[in-house]
Amino acid sequence: MVTRKQFNDYMMPVYNPAHFIPVKAKGSIVWDSKNKKYIDFASGIAVTSLGHCYPPLVKVLNEQSKKVWHLSNAMTNAPALNLAKTLCKNTFADKVFFANSGAEAMEAAVKTARKYANLKYGKNKNEIVAFSDAFHGRTMMTIALNGSDRMTNGFGPMPAGINHHPYNETEGLEKIINKRTAAVVIELVQGEAGIIKAKKPFIAKIKKLCKENNALIIIDEVQSGVGRTGTLFAYEQFNIKPDIVTSAKGLGNGFPIGAILTKNHIAESMQVGTHGTTYGGNPLACSVALEVINTVSKKRLLTNVIKKEKIFINKLNAINTNLKCFERINTAGLWIGCKLNVTDTVNLDTVLQQCYKNGLMVLKANNNTIRIAPSLIIEDKLINSGLDILEKSIAQLQKA
Repeated sequence: MVTRKQFNDYMMPVYNPAHFIPVKAKGSIVWDSKNKKYIDFASGIAVTSLGHCYPPLVKVLNEQSKKVWHLSNAMTNAPALNLAKTLCKNTFADKVFFANSGAEAMEAAVKTARKYANLKYGKNKNEIVAFSDAFHGRTMMTIALNGSDRMTNGFGPMPAGINHHPYNETEGLEKIINKRTAAVVIELVQGEAGIIKAKKPFIAKIKKLCKENNALIIIDEVQSGVGRTGTLFAYEQFNIKPDIVTSAKGLGNGFPIGAILTKNHIAESMQVGTHGTTYGGNPLACSVALEVINTVSKKRLLTNVIKKEKIFINKLNAINTNLKCFERINTAGLWIGCKLNVTDTVNLDTVLQQCYKNGLMVLKANNNTIRIAPSLIIEDKLINSGLDILEKSIAQLQKA
């Protein structure tokens, strides 16, 4: 029998997983090796947006598994072409490049932006602007974009040409977005920071400066995309026209896939041999992702995301009225951050452990924030039951 101890015996110690080992899941319910049941408010960090083992996805995966599993990119395949066409049809994009993950998509986005700037404006236009409290991945380039000492300590030297500015601060932006800037990379909703939305004046100034300086706008929608915020992509809500969008996480509902979406005139800068990937565009992944997009893009599902968000807001506010446990509650569709009022017994780690003990899976973000990112189709009764467990868990800690 597989045990938690085996993790310490055989795995690199870059994670500290929960004490239990999930072995089965369906919808928004997970069972561990002892058959204990958990309500899933985490969805694998905003990944299984249609829940675990969603029957239509199981069907298309099984069907594709009997056809073609993998091809090199010396060839193409029908699932990749159909997915690319559907993504372009439903977004601003003309062209798509498929990757394996969000971090790889971000790498491709930065390479594309720099290549475009180099060809069109010259080799000195190569700087990338990113923002504080961001999270763009764990590769060398993406931790450099993150800019946090917590991410970069011990891994230097960092890739050059990246400048940082405080998120949501307009003062001084004109100094950092300039003629040398190839692209600005931004999350319109910062997940790791606690579900923080970009403010209108901040977005307006970025748009103005990018236009004046011929800089591209790269929007990181690895976590905010594919219906998470109540629209297919979050940029639809922010009055901003992206040049490049990155996607992953919810795109494959747990089957690894990433993508960048862009316009024709930018895509043309990337010719044969300028970039590539072994697994990107994998037929299995693309067949699953196509079914995800066809499902999530439906108006009724997206409308229900906002309805379910209101259920969370109302009940979380009621919990806070009762327990005075949250400093603030931020939401962006079914993406919720509850910053804790930390006490001697109530903190992020104790709350997570108590929730596990009581049968609820939640996430953590920076700054003592509980992060909730359930399936987009989670049943209302499970929302209420899960929040009952959260309230119970915090109340137990307050009494400890």
